[in-house]
Amino acid sequence: MREKTEKCVVTFRTTAGAMAMEAACKAAALPGRLIPVPRSVTAGCGLCWAAPPESREALEKLVIKKHLDVDGIYAIILS
Repeated sequence: MREKTEKCVVTFRTTAGAMAMEAACKAAALPGRLIPVPRSVTAGCGLCWAAPPESREALEKLVIKKHLDVDGIYAIILS
């Protein structure tokens, strides 16, 4: 069983928004990956970007700089 750890989770209204986030994070060398949205969080497209909690500030700046269409940014515990 995986150890539960805190993650910064970014949710999206559309799959296109999720794909844009993935491309922007890879271009900016920010950590994380697309995963299915956890049940404890609701989101329109069913995908979210999960990253280490220490990258939250950098992710927020990237979202603003690139005008990415996000639904919300959460700190949650994932296994």
